[in-house]
This record gives sequence, C-alpha cells and structure tokens, in this order.
Amino acid sequence: MSVEADLLTWIDSLIVETLAFSPEEGIPGGARMATLAGLCASIAPTAHSLGMAETAACAERLGSQIASPGPDFVAFLEQQIELLQLNADGELAARLSQQRVAAGGPAEIFQDRSMIGDFIGEAREHLEMIEQELLLLEQSPQNPEPIHAIFRSFHTIKGLAGIFNLTSTRDLAHEVETLLDLVRNGALPATPSLVDVVLACADRLGEIVNLLAEDLGDEGVPLPDNTALLERLRNQMMPPDDDPVLEAAGVPVAAGNVMPVAAGNVLPAAVLPESDNVLPVAAESDPAAARRRASDSSSAQVKVDTSKLDFLVDMVGELVIAQSLVQQDPSVVQFGDPRLGRNLAQLGRITTDLQKTAMSLRVVPIRQTFQRMQRAFRDLVKKSGKQAELELIGEDAELDRSIVEQLADPLMHMIRNSVDHGLEAPGEREQTGKPSTGKVRLAASHQSGNVLIEISDDGRGLNRTKILKKAIERGLIPADANLPVDKILELIFEPGFSTADQISDVSGRGVGMDVVKKQIQKLRGRIEIRSEPGIGTTFLLRFPLTLAIIDGLTIRVSGERYILPLHCVQEIFRPEADSIYRVKGTQEVVLIRDRVIPLLRLYQLLGRTPERTDPYSGILISIELEGRRYCLLVDELLGKQEVVIKNLGEYFSAIPGVSGGAILGDGCVGLILDLEGLLSKESFDAAA
Repeated sequence: MSVEADLLTWIDSLIVETLAFSPEEGIPGGARMATLAGLCASIAPTAHSLGMAETAACAERLGSQIASPGPDFVAFLEQQIELLQLNADGELAARLSQQRVAAGGPAEIFQDRSMIGDFIGEAREHLEMIEQELLLLEQSPQNPEPIHAIFRSFHTIKGLAGIFNLTSTRDLAHEVETLLDLVRNGALPATPSLVDVVLACADRLGEIVNLLAEDLGDEGVPLPDNTALLERLRNQMMPPDDDPVLEAAGVPVAAGNVMPVAAGNVLPAAVLPESDNVLPVAAESDPAAARRRASDSSSAQVKVDTSKLDFLVDMVGELVIAQSLVQQDPSVVQFGDPRLGRNLAQLGRITTDLQKTAMSLRVVPIRQTFQRMQRAFRDLVKKSGKQAELELIGEDAELDRSIVEQLADPLMHMIRNSVDHGLEAPGEREQTGKPSTGKVRLAASHQSGNVLIEISDDGRGLNRTKILKKAIERGLIPADANLPVDKILELIFEPGFSTADQISDVSGRGVGMDVVKKQIQKLRGRIEIRSEPGIGTTFLLRFPLTLAIIDGLTIRVSGERYILPLHCVQEIFRPEADSIYRVKGTQEVVLIRDRVIPLLRLYQLLGRTPERTDPYSGILISIELEGRRYCLLVDELLGKQEVVIKNLGEYFSAIPGVSGGAILGDGCVGLILDLEGLLSKESFDAAA
C-alpha cells in the first residue's frame, strides 16, 4: 500500500500547489513551477509502474505544459488536475479490486485487515487536522489557508475511501469537497453554520473510521446512513437570492440565509454575524507557520506500534537495574580490578545514554490533547448560550505519553464545569463590571521537575456557603464544623456532590469531580483548587514528567532506605553548632546564610521510631517545593542513583507520601517518597 499511498500524497500536493493562485494571476513563479514539475515527474513513472495508464498520461501532459506553458496554462492546469484525480481514484480502486479477486477473495478491498489499518491511521490524522483547521477558519474566515488544508484532507480521505470501496464515505467526502470549493472560490462565505456542517461531516467520518477499527469481520462493517447529512450539506450550498456576483460566478441562485461575499480567495471578516454568541477559540496567529512546523516534524517521524515502544522502554528500565546490580555487587566491588572498573564505567555511560533516549520516546507534547479541548469548548459554549473564549498556553510542554493519553477526560470535565458553573451569562457579567465575553485558560508549564497544568476561568468562583450547606445536608460534615477554606473547596471531590440547582445535559448530576480526582491520583498527580468569589476559579494539576525512571537520592532513616527525587534537592549539609532553633514552642528552624528554614524530622513524617534524635548528629537535606524551602533531617546519605519506578500495586497505592518503589543495587526494594504528599497538611498534623 505504500506506493499507492505515495501516489495519492503527490497528487494531493499537486492540488495544494494550485490552490494558492487564480487564472487572473497568470503563470506562477519559477519556484512554484519547479515544484509542480517535480511532482509530475514523480507521479508519471509511479503510475506507469502500477499499470495506471490514464493517470500517467495526465501527469505527462501536465509535465510537458509546465516545461513550456501557454497563455491558458492555469485553466489547463486546473482541468488536468481534476482529470488526474478522477483517473487516479478509479484506476487505484480497480487495480486493488483485481488483486483481491486474483488472490481468491471478494472485490471489496476494505475487508483486508492490514490495508484497512493503514487507512484508519491516515484518516484519523486527517480528521484531526480538519478539526483544527476548521476552528482556525471560524476565527479568521478571511484567511484562505485553512480552507486549502481542509480541502486537501477531505480529498485524501475521499481517495482512500474510493480505493477501499467505501462508497458512502467517499460520497460524503466528495460533497464536503464541493462545499469547500465554493468557499475557496468566494461563492460562499465561511459562516459559523458552514463550520458546523463540516464539523458534523468530520464527526461522521470519525464514527465510520471507529467502526472499521472495531470490527473487521468477514461480513464487512455496517456503516451509518449519511442521507440526512448529505441533505444538510446541499442546503448549506444554497446561496442568497438575486445576487449578481454569484450569478456571474456561475452559482445557481436559490433561497437561503447565507450572506454574499465578493468573488475571490479572500473572505471578509464581516461574514461572522455579531449576533452569534459563539466566539472563536484563541489560536496561533500564523496558521501557515504552524502547519509548516507540523509538516517538518512529521516528515522526520517513523510510526511504531505503541506496544513495541512500551516494551523497549521497559527493557531499558530493566537494563538500568541490571547494570546497577552488577556494579554494586560485593564480589565486583571487592575484586578491585582497574580494568574491570573502567569497563563498568563505560557500561554505565552507555546505559545512561540509552536510558535518556528511551525516556525521550516516552514524553510527547501536550499539544494534541489541548487542541482536542478546542472543539469541545466550542460546542459547550454554543450549547450554553454564553460568550467565551479559550486561551491555550504552553502546548509544547512535554509529558509522559501514558499521562497525556489519559488526561483528556479529566480536562474535558473541568472545562465543562468552567463553562456551565463558572462563567456567568453576558448580562450578569456586565452587571458586575466584567466583559460580556468570559475567558477560560488552559496552560501547561514545567515546575520543579513536574508538569503543572492550570485550568482557570474568570467567572463567579465557587460558592463556599453553598458548598458547606450541601455538605451538611448530605451528612458529609457536622453542622458545627469549622473548616478552613481549602477543605471547604475540596468537598466538591466527594462522590455525588453537586451545587447545581438544575440538572442539564452538560453537568449537575454530581458525577465527575470525584472521578477526576481518582484519575489524576492514578497518574501519580495531585489536584488543587483556588477560588475567589466574583473573580474566578483555578484548578492546578501536577504530574511527574515521566512515570518510568528518575534520578534519586538514596537515604537512610530509622534503619530503612528511602529514595528522594533529586529534582527538588537544593543542597546537603551537616548542621553547624547553634544553627537550629525552636520557635513558637514546637516548630524547629535552621539558620542557613541568614535565612530561616523550617526543619522537619523525616522519621516523624514517616511514623518511624528514630535511631537518634540529636539533629547535629544527622544530615540535613534542603529541598524546595512550590517556591518554599524546607530542611529534612535524615540519618545517613547513601548516594545518588537512577532508579526505575515500580508500581506498588493497588493495595499500597493510597499510602500518603509514597509514590512507588525501586529495586536498589543490592536487589532490595526502597520506597520512593512523594515529598509534596508527605509535606501536606495531613502529614504535618500526623507528625504533630
């Protein structure tokens, strides 16, 4: 399938190259002509090798015209490219059908599991691109670039569907192409209703692709009926009454409610009516540059099955453990051979480099998950009748792939709550002196070795009084409870808790926030809430950068070994005489270079019986978390080590202050400490 796919890709590129100019502009420049000639030179011999004579003939005619263009070159180019598309689609479908029949199978190509897998993967990539470009188009309808990209993706899906005998899918993609062709030629404006229709068609294509992925039996896959969607598409193509510009463009005039637009490739911004309350999501200012970067990055990528990638990373983790076991084996240490030492050091360097490369395979940008939120946000705002925009920040922040894959649902639920519960209606916002358009912010950044994800809105904030009242009514807290603010806000994570007065199809049933918290904790993350009445609410999610291997500091406390994540360690030292003081009767502090830092005895936080209590006989480790510094008192420092994080299982997963285990150099297991969980208020209370 790779040769056929390459052929379709070259034809698509040829189409895109011709979309950027019109017949009025005459013959394109030398660089573009060279690109066209190169594509034709690739298409013609490839089509010949596949036995596609008509397709090869079209490419050769184009190549000869490009070498010596005539006065009507652009019109000829458009005509030949349309013919090239038809011939390529038909000949490829016929060729592959013949191959199936010759192999003793039915003519329907889509029953071939391996080939349909290629179609599913490529179609999903194009559908993601279509959704992103449609949101850009809604934001900047005067920009023709998104239309070109959307047109190309639908054309590719149509060609692949034709090859696999997916007739209804091909017809749906073809009708969308027809609609988009009217837009790019200036016959129809890119209104929000048009974007809605094309998004609905993309969703239907996504449903078909998912059906194909779920069931590839011998009887084929029953696909949904597209009749109603096709009728909706055709209605969208109906232009306004009595418009001379459209009549001159050859578009049939019929009744409709679409605003006219001057012919040409540039669509005026005025096509978005002021009365429409759906505001576009914030996006990159230069869509063309974004697509170029995406194209550049994808051209250097290789598709690998995720199970193989996970197995590779797991084996690298085991290699790290094995290398540590060998290097710290007592018989090797006692042997003391310099040559063996050099070889082991070289093995350590190679293992470290391999481990870093493997870890880079695990982390991916969070961009794709953030972009999925754009579509969901758009639909939520439209359904709620509010005015709002979504701001995306830090899309290039990298996070462990397994976390990114499972983060979409929690983010979706919190954004849904921001729109439904947080943001006020336009009239209510204006009465409080706010802009009528609300803002929801989704940001990602790196902080102290973790990834911080922030979901915030400038709405009404959480109603603490209402939360307390609901909690008392449900018996979650006693009526005379005096909870601090953070504990009041955390009540929304209780199962079934909701302050909504009415249940809607968006939220209000009290199902979600408890699931969100459990899902985040499952990913070794933490969630915090900050809310001010009348100002807004912010949810802060913190996740480890990777779930596999970390640099750790091995310590001994009360006879047991533990591992501190190295990213939060600032310095290690023995306390000097008269540097430790007690304030307020209980809290100990350390004076370091004229700075007072709280002293925490780690054996107290861990609930262990101390071997010794004199702080001057131990070691202090200065750490920094969320901008605050602490000093941990430990008995002994054993050294630095790269450790592979091992899951402790469901029974031990809820232990506060422990994020996992690791196999140490002697084969024993050490607990990896979760410092933020360990230093939470509950830990301080337990220690007291």
